[in-house]
Amino acid sequence: MLQPLAISTWDQAFSADEAILQMTAIENGEILYLPQLSFALVPEEQSLLSPTLLDGHSKNVSFNPLTGRVKGANSTVDEKILMLFMQRFFETSRVFIEALLPRYRGFLSMGRTSFRPAEIAGRTTSSLKDDTRLHVDAFSATPNQGNRILRIFCNINPHGVSRLWQTGEPFQKVVEQFIPLLRPPLWGSRKALALLKMTKSYRTLYDHYMLQLHDTMKMNRTYQDTVQKKSLSFAAGSTWVVMTDSVSHAALSGQYVLEQTFYLPPERMLNPEKSPLFILEQALNKQLI
Repeated sequence: MLQPLAISTWDQAFSADEAILQMTAIENGEILYLPQLSFALVPEEQSLLSPTLLDGHSKNVSFNPLTGRVKGANSTVDEKILMLFMQRFFETSRVFIEALLPRYRGFLSMGRTSFRPAEIAGRTTSSLKDDTRLHVDAFSATPNQGNRILRIFCNINPHGVSRLWQTGEPFQKVVEQFIPLLRPPLWGSRKALALLKMTKSYRTLYDHYMLQLHDTMKMNRTYQDTVQKKSLSFAAGSTWVVMTDSVSHAALSGQYVLEQTFYLPPERMLNPEKSPLFILEQALNKQLI
């Protein structure tokens, strides 16, 4: 599940053979772990290392690379410093991912950048928003229409505290477990969501079933208590890369994590049959896009 890589710089070059191994591993549901790759803050960014950065309603600060807009921070924060900090992580991670996984270069869509300064352990939230429960990623308001969700995380905790995760069973087994519980959408409901602007784009059948899978996993207490899990610890100053739409995961504790999301068309994978879209279409015996 964890594939360690001896990488210590963000501008490292990779051979063709290394790139194939890295892409094969991540498409097989492994997590690329870079224990020596840290994201150093410049002096003026040190003031951002506080949970008081948040506005009191959001669980993280988000940055839209396309608009330069920052959301989730309180009004007293120096917005320029915060924006430049998150933009710097976005640009750094984008260049790095395109070198690490070169087949995807030119086909990645940019998602939001997030900074998570609050401790996740003990946070009061609803079951569906509880990221300490095992789940695969699917977004209610932002349909990804079959694209893969590729994420890079960096633990910048200044106190040396690790980010603790758990991972569950492979995606194929998750689907086999929950497919009998998944139901088709109500007639016209997906079109209505788009017309009412409750979703940012059209929710395909794929998005519908992936969101159901995400929700059903989190809400099933028996499954959460009994499924086989593996504990992972991501040290402060480390980075990891994972396709979170197919890796069942839960974040148990930790504070001060940067994250960048990318979207990848499954046909650009080395092995598209490893995509959730392919696996779900086979399980449901229907076209979902």
